[in-house]
Amino acid sequence: MTTATGRTRAADYITLAKPRLNLLVIVSALAGYVMAGGDTADVSALFWTIAGTGLVAGGASAFNQILERDQDALMHRTRLRPLPDGRMSSSEAAVWAGVLSAAGLLTLILGVNPLAGGVALATLACYAVIYTPLKRRTSLATVIGAIPGALPPVIGWAAADGSLSRGAWILFAIVFLWQMPHFLAIAWMYREDYARAGFPMLPVLEPDGHSTSRQAVIYAAALLPVALAPTLVGMSGAIYFAGALVLSLLFLGMSVRFAASRRTPDARRLFFSSLVYLSLLWILMIADRV
Repeated sequence: MTTATGRTRAADYITLAKPRLNLLVIVSALAGYVMAGGDTADVSALFWTIAGTGLVAGGASAFNQILERDQDALMHRTRLRPLPDGRMSSSEAAVWAGVLSAAGLLTLILGVNPLAGGVALATLACYAVIYTPLKRRTSLATVIGAIPGALPPVIGWAAADGSLSRGAWILFAIVFLWQMPHFLAIAWMYREDYARAGFPMLPVLEPDGHSTSRQAVIYAAALLPVALAPTLVGMSGAIYFAGALVLSLLFLGMSVRFAASRRTPDARRLFFSSLVYLSLLWILMIADRV
């Protein structure tokens, strides 16, 4: 019984850090590191960059769940999380969130460089202090939330280059624009849950879905030329360009399909295609660079 309880508690701490969700955050930081010319043979620098980014991302996820515990209790997909289900107290979760965040920031500052740690701190603050409270106030929080979400490749860039040059902001722009169709698809899929919890997401405010789907198409269309920018500025080559063009057109097509039907199955397809899109884009970018 004690062993089972220990396993459950360990699982709850892991749940607070959302490791599966944050895997893409780590890959994004890795892409930024490689694209900035970071030495992939330098195992130490690479490890501390990935570890620090992952720890800060886990801390941000935990703080988010602390702040939204009351809303999570009202939503079907989140009501069994450790805090709304009563398996863990807010104070316990706060200590865990603080430990993860502090460990991640110190890892980046001491193990990599202060700039990488500074970008990570800005990411954490924007996500937990600005974005999360705004979610209960305005649908524009989605746009604000895309800012910290787009900073992981900038952390990786800063870790490798020690500066925030043009390439870092191109990667930031790619992830920022990518996030909007991704977020909007989630908001449409779980619009009833968000309404139940009182989150003024766009599909809650405008139930017909016209604005939600139209914005998904607009952002996906804007992403297409930005995704090609790495080749246009000399950061990557023809292989990446061809792959990014095909992927971006397919992603745009999924957004258009969702806009045409405004059906939940098409929103789900857009959501999953967004995960595949960014993952393959990073793979292409890294492979072309290495």
